[in-house]
Order: sequence, then structure tokens, then C-alpha cells
Amino acid sequence: MKRAKFDSIMSVSRLRSIQVLMGLLFVYFFLVTLEIPLISKLGFGLESYELMSTPFDNNSKFSRLNSVGELSGSSQDSVFPSRVMSRRAKMGFSLPHRKMVEFKRISGLVFDEKVFDSFDKEEFSELHKVVRDAFVVGKKLFQDIESGKVQGEVVSGTQNRTESCPDSVSLWGSEFVAGGKIMVIPCGMTLGSHITVVGTPRWAHEEKDPKITLVKDDDETVMVSQFMMELQGLKTVDGEDPPRILHFNPRLKGDWSGRPVIEQNTCYRMQWGSAMRCDGWKSKPSEDTVDGQVKCEKWIRDDDDHSEESKATWWLKRLIGGRTKKVSINWPYPFVENKLFVLTVSAGLEGYHINVDGRHITSFPYRTGFTLEDATGLFVNGDIDVHSVFAASLPSTHPSFAPQRHLEMLPKWQAPPLPDEPVELFIGILSAGNHFSERMAVRKSWMQHPSLKSTNVVARFFVAMHGIKEINVELMKEAEFFGDIVIVPYMDNYDLVVLKTVAICEYGVRTVTAKYVMKCDDDTFVRIDAVMKEVKKVPSGRSLYVGNINYYHKPLRHGKWAVTYEEWPEEDYPPYANGPGYIISFDIAEYIVSEFEKHKLRLFKMEDVSMGMWVEQFNSSRPVEYVHSLKFCQFGCIDDYYTAHYQSPRQMICLWRKLLNQGKPQCCNVR
Repeated sequence: MKRAKFDSIMSVSRLRSIQVLMGLLFVYFFLVTLEIPLISKLGFGLESYELMSTPFDNNSKFSRLNSVGELSGSSQDSVFPSRVMSRRAKMGFSLPHRKMVEFKRISGLVFDEKVFDSFDKEEFSELHKVVRDAFVVGKKLFQDIESGKVQGEVVSGTQNRTESCPDSVSLWGSEFVAGGKIMVIPCGMTLGSHITVVGTPRWAHEEKDPKITLVKDDDETVMVSQFMMELQGLKTVDGEDPPRILHFNPRLKGDWSGRPVIEQNTCYRMQWGSAMRCDGWKSKPSEDTVDGQVKCEKWIRDDDDHSEESKATWWLKRLIGGRTKKVSINWPYPFVENKLFVLTVSAGLEGYHINVDGRHITSFPYRTGFTLEDATGLFVNGDIDVHSVFAASLPSTHPSFAPQRHLEMLPKWQAPPLPDEPVELFIGILSAGNHFSERMAVRKSWMQHPSLKSTNVVARFFVAMHGIKEINVELMKEAEFFGDIVIVPYMDNYDLVVLKTVAICEYGVRTVTAKYVMKCDDDTFVRIDAVMKEVKKVPSGRSLYVGNINYYHKPLRHGKWAVTYEEWPEEDYPPYANGPGYIISFDIAEYIVSEFEKHKLRLFKMEDVSMGMWVEQFNSSRPVEYVHSLKFCQFGCIDDYYTAHYQSPRQMICLWRKLLNQGKPQCCNVR
């Protein structure tokens, strides 16, 4: 009996042990199942990551995570991949896991020169070879910055460099011409500064198809005599045409109106503002004045008798009623062919004032985007002989021309941590290393939109290495403080802007797992709510390409922006959205990154055309919805814009204030 009882107890105990073991085995297999993606990611994925990862030391201070929040988000996504998968399903696309190693100041996009060397060189275009060289040089420069070598050179150079601020500068005509027809004003201008030009307009000459007139026949010639005087911002840009802070253009003969006129304007990044023309009529009393001076004075015109009372009528009124009003004196047009003139431009409180031979001729109000200290050069060109140039009452103190002077190192402008969840929209902003003021203006304007402070939208600047070492040093400080700059480690080149676009796609796909990826420039103002409204017109889950789309455009084969047949053999470009602002869906961005890493992505120096080409290739396998709107402005701004382009830093702030104060998207067209 005892043995039977003992056996029954043992059988129950064994059964319970087996059940416990089975339970533990089940838990073990369940945990192993969870760990497989992690092991695959950390082990088998390592080789592919090494191929594309940054060649720089992971201990670099610019390789650190953005914040503790980002670390926790990436860790959770790595350990609990099922959580990420559920988020992907909600977005309508298959999104990849986030990677801890990708939360860097350095873009994960790197062109591996070893892979390049292993292929037949004929398989790569000339542009690919330029890409390789740019990455090699950029890598070397970055390593020099990390080692502290560049910082030492910069400090030493700064200590040895001095620049005086003379209160006056003068040049004889021969000296002016020998200097490229430019007089450098070392420290810019200030209130009360004035520049005097003594010159003689040349006789009119024949021209075929001059830009200032309308020619009906290609063989027709027009007699033209004109010149221009410009105040330029020689130190505000590097590697670009300097902004024309004041463009003063007397047209003695050849204007489309058939009369002598004076045209004034400004130009920023090759984008002209609204011209102010003086054609002989005095400005209306209702018009704004400049420091109490009218914008345009009157001069004698051919058609005066049709608009003013005739001399006979004037004498008749005088005989009947006596002298009833003050006699007005009309002067001729201030410039005459082959006749000496003395022109003075002076800086007032509200604008520039132009006097010729002692008479006020015109006043041009300051335009948003430029300051007096930016006017560091006087340029005179055209049908004119310059005898002398004299600038006086110049500032005696040296303003800081270092572009980084525009940075406001305040915590309120720092980027918030990346969210744990995938975002709706990622905005990649193309920028150049020396565009400190442009980036600061973006931070203080549309990057203050509430959606960027939440978890819905993320924006980052994408910047390559600059040719000037000092700029790179300051750029790294800026990136470290604001946390909104992604360094693409290649030597910047206008023809390689397309690499930043690919880097934007890579970041949008692998770092923030964004449903939509937008590309814009640092002089583009973005209305985020309007952009999202336009994007959501396309049903969720569909591939899309949204922007101001060009159809049937042809390459320019001649001129400054010419494209050779070797660069683009086709006669037409594919449909493409203008570069200042466009949006693509996640799957298109993922395709672009994948093709680039396989070295299969065709690269073209025009980044917007490249994107159109890539979307067209993707469209061959999966339909893409093209959404066109002119409100993604290519040139300047229109009311009710989605994006406004060629906006100077001050215009960006102006647009933002109008949105905040008036609640309406209205332009700040004056520059």
C-alpha cells in the first residue's frame, strides 16, 4: 500500500515537472524568436553597415546621439521590433527598423572608394568620379578637424590677420579699371556715408537684340547708351555672385520705352526684385517718400506739352490773374552722351539718395535683406569712362564680417530631440557651410511651427564640407549647439548638390522613418500646414511626387547653365519638380537610397532633374501620383504660397511675422 501510494505521488510530481519544463521550453523558444531579428541586425547586418557607414571614429564628438530621448527610442525599437512593425502597418509602407548607430551628426551616406576601385572605371560616369574624389577630400578634411589640426591653424591665422577701416577711399579712373572696375569698401557703409563718381557717358553704339529694348527683327540694330553703378555685398557670400544691394542703371538710349530712363533694383542669388523706374515724371504726392525726398524727380520729356499747361496758356493766366503760383523749373535728363557728370550716392536713414551735378535725382528705399555694412564694394560698368571714385564718411570701427555673427546661441532655437515614433513628414534643407545667416533665419521663422515642436514633423539642415577651414570649424560648433545639422562628409561642389538630396532620403528612411520626405533650400520659406494639406490629397499608402512640376523641358545646350550631350544625351528631361521645394513618399526615398548603395543610381548635376529621373524609374514598377501646384514657388513669392523661394534672411522673418500677426500667407516682396 505504501509503495503504491509513493508511486502515485512520484507520478504526479513527474507530471508537474514535465509541465514546468514544457513551460520553460516554450518561453525559451518565444524569447529566441524575439531575439532573431536583433541578432540578425547586430551580427549579419554588420557587414553591410560597415560598407556604408561613416569612416570616422565612432567616439567622435559629432557621432554622439542627439539626446537621451533618442537613445531610449532607438533602444526600444531594437529590442521590441514588433512595436515598430505595428507602426509601419499604420503608415501604409514597409518601414525599416531604426538603428542606434544612425543617430549621428554625420550622414550615414558615404561613397565607398574601395567599391569604386573594384569596378571597371568605364561603368562610372565622370560625375561618379568627381563624387569619389569629393568624398576622399572631405574625409581627410573632417579628420583634420577632429584631430584639432585645423582649429590650431585657424587661431594662428586669426591672430596674424588685421584689416584697417579707413574713413575714406579714393581711386583714379586708371586705378579703378585696373582693379576690375570695383572699389573695395573695407568696412562697408554707415549712416551718412557717401560715394562720388566722376564720369562721362560714351556715345551710343549699335547693338543687336539688347536686353533693355524690344527688337522685332533679329537683324535689326538699336542705338544703345547705358551704364550701371552697383553697391555690392562682396563679403556676404563665398563662391556665389555677390548680392546687388543697389543697382542704379541710367539708360540714355535704347530702353524699350524709347525715352531716357533710370532703373533701380536689387538682386539676391540671381533673383531680381521689383524694379523702380524713373521716366521723367515726378513721384505722386500719395507715394511714400525716402527721408522726405521723392523717389523720382521730374525732368523734361518729349511729351510735356500734352500733360502740362502750354506756355501760351501760362502767359494768358498770368495776364488775367497775375502771378498765382510759384514758377517750377524743369531740368533735362541728368546724363548726356560725352558730357562730364558728378554723381553722389549717400546713405540716409531710410534709403540711398542719388544727386547728379548737385541736383537730387532719385531716392531708393532700403530693401529687406540688406544692411549698410553689407555694401562693401562699388562696381561701375557699361558705356561710361570713369575718371575718379571717392568714398567718405565711412565707418571707423570694423564690423564683424564673419558669417557666424548671425548665430544666436540660445537654447530656444535648439532642435527638439527626435521622437520615438515614426514621423509624418521629414524636411531636409539643403545648405552651404557659410550660410550661417540663412540657417538662423529658418530656425527663427518657419521652424518654429508647432508641428516641429511636436512629434509630427522633423527638419534638418544638410551641409557638406567647405573649402575654407574657418567656416568648417564654426560649422561644427553650430552643429553641436543647435543639433539640427547633418554633415554629409564630402567637399562641397555645386555639381554635387545631388548627394545632399540622396542623404536627405537616407536620413528620412533610416533615422526618422518618415511617411513623406521633403527637400527644400535654406532660402525657401515653407508653410508646413499647407504642404501637409496638399500631400494628404493623395490617399495614404500611394506613392507620390508633389511640387511645381515641369513637363517637356529641354536641356540648355549653350550659355552659363549649358548641359553637354555627354552629361545628358536625351533631348528632353523627365517630368521633375522644381528644386526649391518638393515631396516624395517613403517608398521612393527608400528606392533611391537602395540604388545609390548598389552604385546603380544615375547621378546628374541638376538635383531636381535627378529626382524626376529617379521617380520616373520607380514609376516603371509602381505607379506614382504626380501632384502639381504653382504655389510651390520657383521664383520669389505669390500670395497664398505653399513655399516661397529666394527669400533673404530678413524676408524669412518678415513672412513668419505676417503669418503670426495676420494669419495669412502674404509676401514680403521688397528686398
